Amino acid sequence: MNSPQLSTEKLTFAVNKLDALSENLNQVLFGKESLIELVIVGILARGHILLEGLPGLGKTELVKGLSKALSITSKRVQFTPDLLPGDITGNPILQDKDGQKTFVFQPGPIFTNIMLADEINRASPKTQSALLEAMQERRVTVMGETHQLPHPFFVLATQNPIELEGTYPLPEAQLDRFLFKINVDRNSADILTRIVLNREIGIEPEVAPVLNAEELIELMELARQVAMPEAVANYIGRLVNATHPGESEASQGVKYGASPRAALGLATAAKARALRQGRAFCSFEDVAAVLPAVMEHRILLDHMARLDGNTPAKVVAKLLEEIPAQEKALPGTLAAAKIR
Repeated sequence: MNSPQLSTEKLTFAVNKLDALSENLNQVLFGKESLIELVIVGILARGHILLEGLPGLGKTELVKGLSKALSITSKRVQFTPDLLPGDITGNPILQDKDGQKTFVFQPGPIFTNIMLADEINRASPKTQSALLEAMQERRVTVMGETHQLPHPFFVLATQNPIELEGTYPLPEAQLDRFLFKINVDRNSADILTRIVLNREIGIEPEVAPVLNAEELIELMELARQVAMPEAVANYIGRLVNATHPGESEASQGVKYGASPRAALGLATAAKARALRQGRAFCSFEDVAAVLPAVMEHRILLDHMARLDGNTPAKVVAKLLEEIPAQEKALPGTLAAAKIR
């Protein structure tokens, strides 16, 4: 285990700031505490987040509230079937400079701290792919010229279920670049009553800034410093490996399992959750808590498994039951002694 580097003062600073952020966001989206906690963990982990749910559940309001609470720049792109890649990344524009015609790059809306990709699966796959380089390398290349994006940079995307008209499924390569995919469920009757009493159509909730860009970057750096015990890293490796066909009982019906990027994302998210909880090291509990959001969108089932009613969520639930936190060791071995 690498030694904890975080002092009590730093942990207290992080918890206080994140508590204030959580309180603000809970005033934007009522009754979604667990969803908001996942979004905060995803931001701490420098990850991109995909929110899926039916229209009208507050996905867009949550993202807009987050950008206000973090006091950083944000831009919204409404994804439509006629949207072009250049509408996102920007285009070179022919301009007259010193009597000569020359191309000058005009940055698109992706040059911001938070880009809200609203209803991302309503755009064509060609347009969706314009985000691939930006999400992985935090840069865009247009006509052979590379442009760095601001720091920090996040894509927070919303999408409608693929069963709805006019949607295109996101390609696996792009799904893999989202750290989290979070399902936004409908509200209960009590929450709907609270919404009716406290909201009006067309009037956005007021959100006070609680973090600036420098503080957010500091918190993300603190999350990186959270210690990763070797036993927890081993647990992550075994979980990711078990998603592949033939590696576990839970993987029956799985066509493609999770990638090494999933393992790195799982580790980063677990460390971020540990910081959110005020701890200098991550635990098995942190891994289990973020596993569904990290893993479900990275597991592809075969046709027969889908017909039988199997889902990635069920696969992940079985993985948590099947894969023990501590690796089993033969009696009398050094590993067995360490586990005891």
